[in-house]
Amino acid sequence: MSATVTWTGSDAVSAAVGEARALYAARRPRTEALHERARAFLPGGNTRTVLYHRPFPLRVARAWEAVLEDVDGHEYVDLLGEYSAGLYGHSNPVIIKAMAGALHEGISRGAHTRYEVDLAEAVCARFASIERVRFTNSGTEANLMALSAARAFTGRDRVLAFHGGYHGGLLTFASGPSPVNAPYDMLLAQYNDPAGARALLREHADTVACVLVEPMLGSGGCIPGDPAFLSLLREATRQAGALLIFDEVMTSRTGSGGLQARLAIRPDLSTLGKYIGGGCSFGAFGGRADVMELFDPARPGALPHAGTFNNNVMSMAAGHAGLTKVYTPEAAEQHTARGDGLREELAQTFRAAGAPFQVTGVGSLLAIHATTATVQRPADLRHSDHRLLELLFLDLLELGYYIAPRGYMALSLALTSSQLADFVQAVDKILHTRAALWSPAAS
Repeated sequence: MSATVTWTGSDAVSAAVGEARALYAARRPRTEALHERARAFLPGGNTRTVLYHRPFPLRVARAWEAVLEDVDGHEYVDLLGEYSAGLYGHSNPVIIKAMAGALHEGISRGAHTRYEVDLAEAVCARFASIERVRFTNSGTEANLMALSAARAFTGRDRVLAFHGGYHGGLLTFASGPSPVNAPYDMLLAQYNDPAGARALLREHADTVACVLVEPMLGSGGCIPGDPAFLSLLREATRQAGALLIFDEVMTSRTGSGGLQARLAIRPDLSTLGKYIGGGCSFGAFGGRADVMELFDPARPGALPHAGTFNNNVMSMAAGHAGLTKVYTPEAAEQHTARGDGLREELAQTFRAAGAPFQVTGVGSLLAIHATTATVQRPADLRHSDHRLLELLFLDLLELGYYIAPRGYMALSLALTSSQLADFVQAVDKILHTRAALWSPAAS
């Protein structure tokens, strides 16, 4: 007999969400006023969809270390970490010094500098599969360029990706292809389904240029890829003459060499972004030398790769300082272990409270789901109650903790052990306060 959750009623949950929204609005008049101003010039008052939440989005006035302060003067411990880009916190002195030093020498130079060489060396040293690398302005651009490289190298057009995958604003597959996606010829398979992926690759072996996969779905719910599934993709792409692309824009922070090193799987190409630019606008794609040499401008017929700010000195200098002085391989292993520890603490807290929540993820990337069902694929999240996640998000704000409305967290190095311990206590307090919304029953 297993334990399930019996809801006290949909109306009770919805009423609790409504009360939490009302409290949020009442305590943030300046935030609401800014939102109304924004709506006159920005669609919905927004220029980055993921930051929007009801009744109106938080507006941050300033930030330091792992703390945010909104325009109404409320402070929050930041557990969202700029959706994984803010690994170093908001005021790391090593990063700030590197950025200031580079800017003091001149901002936009329109020429090669030493900074891009420094960062390229550091990236190739950190990730064994990356023999050559090129920089972009975002993870989205990195993935677009990696797909273009694979198609040019193989002479094929089709791309195999996965339901629930997110590879940037133009390559998102949360519930099938997005209307704003780039018009690639896409095949979609189920994540963590090795048999299904193998079958698709065999059926389309002559037309598939590459497989694009996150070794852990990031925006799709921090769902780790099963090692057997990812190993199958490595072998099947090799047999089909296609390239395997690991999107490690988020997961490259996992351990000393990214999730690929932890899995002992060597992709043909990898895409990077987020923290590797030191918290500045950044992306990168790289991998096998024979593929990346297609972009060597000294070669006849080389592939073009434009981007005014690909090698901007701020991202290059901040990224190099971060990888070599702050997030060293040793620091990466320690931070990954700290995230694994927090995930287990939260899981124990949910179990002890008999609450309908669970947490998934790898290392310092975590996601809370409002379901007791096993989560192995994005389809399993259909059981997650978005209202309970919103309620947890709003309740945490009132206690001074900031996570994503969907339950996502990305821990920064600036977070202290006491802040994390207090966060777990805050979650426990909320679970007991809201316990009337659910009750355990035997099935």
